[in-house]
Amino acid sequence: MPTTSTRAAVPPLRLWPGVAAVSLQWLAWVGVPLAAPDYAVYGMFGGLGLAAVVLAWWLFASRAPWIDRLGALAVIGIAIFSTSFFVDRSISNGMMGLMHPIFSLPLATLGLVAGAALARHASPAGRRASIAAAIFVACAAMTLVRTGGIMGGGRSELHWRWTETAEERLLAAGPVAPRALPPPATPAPMTPAAPAVPAPASPTAEAAAPRAGIDEARVPETPSAPVAPAESAPEWPGFRGASRDSVVHGLRIDTDWTRTPPDELWRRSIGPGWSSFAVHGDLIYTQEQRGEDEIVSCYRLATGEPVWMHKDPVRFWESNGGPGPRATPTLHGDRVYTMGATGIVNVLDARTGARIWMRNAAADTGRAIPDWGFASSPLVVDDVVVVAVAGQLVGYDAATGEPRWTGPSGGAGYSSPHLAVIGGVPQVLLARGSRTLSVAPADGATLWEHSTGVASVSILQPALAPSGDVLVASGDGMGGGGVRRLAVSRAEDGWTVEERWNSRGLKPYFNDFVVHEGHAYGFDGSILAAIGLDDGERRWKGGRYGHGQLVLLPDQDVLLVLSEDGELALVSATPHKYTEVARRPALEGKTWNHPVLVGDVLLVRNGQEMAAFRLSRADPAAPDPAR
Repeated sequence: MPTTSTRAAVPPLRLWPGVAAVSLQWLAWVGVPLAAPDYAVYGMFGGLGLAAVVLAWWLFASRAPWIDRLGALAVIGIAIFSTSFFVDRSISNGMMGLMHPIFSLPLATLGLVAGAALARHASPAGRRASIAAAIFVACAAMTLVRTGGIMGGGRSELHWRWTETAEERLLAAGPVAPRALPPPATPAPMTPAAPAVPAPASPTAEAAAPRAGIDEARVPETPSAPVAPAESAPEWPGFRGASRDSVVHGLRIDTDWTRTPPDELWRRSIGPGWSSFAVHGDLIYTQEQRGEDEIVSCYRLATGEPVWMHKDPVRFWESNGGPGPRATPTLHGDRVYTMGATGIVNVLDARTGARIWMRNAAADTGRAIPDWGFASSPLVVDDVVVVAVAGQLVGYDAATGEPRWTGPSGGAGYSSPHLAVIGGVPQVLLARGSRTLSVAPADGATLWEHSTGVASVSILQPALAPSGDVLVASGDGMGGGGVRRLAVSRAEDGWTVEERWNSRGLKPYFNDFVVHEGHAYGFDGSILAAIGLDDGERRWKGGRYGHGQLVLLPDQDVLLVLSEDGELALVSATPHKYTEVARRPALEGKTWNHPVLVGDVLLVRNGQEMAAFRLSRADPAAPDPAR
């Protein structure tokens, strides 16, 4: 039994610095993401830095015996390493797998301080046992959670491990039973598509009831809508519209959503994936994952009912973005062209979903599946289908699927091929890593290439200025990057590219931007911003919408924004100041998919649900608050 003199010779632990440091650590780790989700990554690294402060306190200012100080560090290492074998697969995969020690360290240091505080009056052996037990219990908390992926700002979507995912709930409801279209009686005459989407169809008793694998749709009672003839042009042929620029001409909507809010036509569960929609007549096309099948699906625009589903027995998944395809179908003629997350290129009959031909672009190029999967939406130019295979372009014969050409390798990215006409010459542009490449669509010959000199993985589409200049994103937008304006011209000896300016006034990440009336509008990180095309200087910055997407209505200078949290907003597309005109919720959950506006019908989706809204058209005589 220790004597009074022995106890006096062993000073008590100095706890207050450790308690203060761990309190600040958890304030940064938990408080910052809750108070400012867009800056979650800074809270994470702030918490990590303060964990180092806790460890420094324990090593140099705790007054613990050195054997206890070093022993506690060893226990922390053993606890973090051992729990890595028991965490959920989503925690051990992808970015979370790399960051598991970072996520576990705040737990371990909390256990260290808590164990030391609880056993401050215990014997040396009791204190050691208390600290070791507290560290192991704290680190074991990582085995109780899973992640649904990360948000654009780096915040992880943590859920209890035993809760079902949206996909699991969808699969538990049973298999989908599509209703195929009846065969056309006679060939339809070639007529132009109506400028406005027809009114939604009235559901039959069978259609209105919940169907296997599909939520009950809320559908208004209105006359049936005909299917547009196959010969007419698709209203929204694919990724970001006909020109891949997210611009909708010829439409003016009522922006007073307190008086005429968007009218929900229907809402349905859908398999995960980051695809947007292609639209033709009463048919909409998208891509999704359902269990072990990657699916190209066709639904009715009027009701959301499934028409057909084409399945490939492959599944792509990684913990950051979750499962499912990343690209958007492309409509051309009577065919649907798609690319899956593992590189499967399908060409399907648009009416029936029957496969016409299929290729594996990864096998054709020898490229490995990138971390986030293949994300290229096919581009059809004349008789060639062009896809991007992690930064390398490939051209296939549109009729047969035979490879026509393969572009130069190099760079990395998730952007899609982009058709542009520069100097009267059609060309396919692709952003890949630090470089922007231009090739001839017929044979893939390189026309020009420009390097920003900034190492990155390209995600965004280039944008075209009215002058013919090309706007490209550089960097990753997460604390770096920006937008550059390239002047591209053709001379007798070839093409020349001159960089006119490099702006950090707009730093897009994976959120595409639009061009309107001499300005570019987009997401500077998670906040909207506008820059001038003449000088690249920022005109305004405001409004927090996470890492969302947007479309432009140029006829009334309006941005229709779909936020990362699934909210709809209307923002003035004018350079004077940031003005939000309206806002309302639309979807639940993380939303990265691009919205689609066809006539006055808005289609939105994310990784768990899709919905259609009718937007009231503007009264030409009424003043527009958006201007």
